[in-house]
Amino acid sequence: MNKILSVNNIVKIFHEPVDFQVLKGISFNVEKGEFVSIVGKSGSGKSTLLYLLSTMDTDYQGSIEVNNVDVTHMNQNELASFRNEHIGFVFQFHFLLPEFSVVDNVMLPALKLGKHPKEVIHDKAIELLKLLDVSGQENKKAALLSGGQQQRVAIARALINSPTIIMGDEPTGNLDSQNTHNVFNIFRQLSKEQGQTIITVTHDEDFAKNSDRVIELVDGQIIKNG
Repeated sequence: MNKILSVNNIVKIFHEPVDFQVLKGISFNVEKGEFVSIVGKSGSGKSTLLYLLSTMDTDYQGSIEVNNVDVTHMNQNELASFRNEHIGFVFQFHFLLPEFSVVDNVMLPALKLGKHPKEVIHDKAIELLKLLDVSGQENKKAALLSGGQQQRVAIARALINSPTIIMGDEPTGNLDSQNTHNVFNIFRQLSKEQGQTIITVTHDEDFAKNSDRVIELVDGQIIKNG
């Protein structure tokens, strides 16, 4: 198997208002094409863990490797560049730029990365919107789309740089049951057909149990991994 993520003995301590250890020696691996859900009650440490995996927070003990690259001691500029190329984000709220067109929103991370000409990025954005069933909406302002459509556009944006991992923070938390089902099916398709690795934090038990693997946290420790 092709190991995409390796998490080794992660310890995270918050220091304000008093010292509090939120993650207590977390270790696990994720393989290429796996669809993993991280679950746990509020305060279990799951969102903190995702924030560390995403390289947005670097104040921890232990080590994290993404695609065989140790990101633990990278500086902020190196991490920003690495993140843009290797990690796609899907949040509970889509964070689209409302006055930009749909296709411009999708193109933004690739334009920032600067690896391909604008025309190539545009063509890929159109293909992703087609894959995610948002064809015909390309030139609309993002604000004019429904909530479900906006989240699919956010997934397209997350995919534009062909990331090593898509990380989702409650990606269906703001959607009704039908759109939750649609987003799950998109992730499932991306995992099975495209070999896309996906890690989501979710409160949705049905969403979690239908993914490939569930990692459950209680009080900053893994109590289930399978």
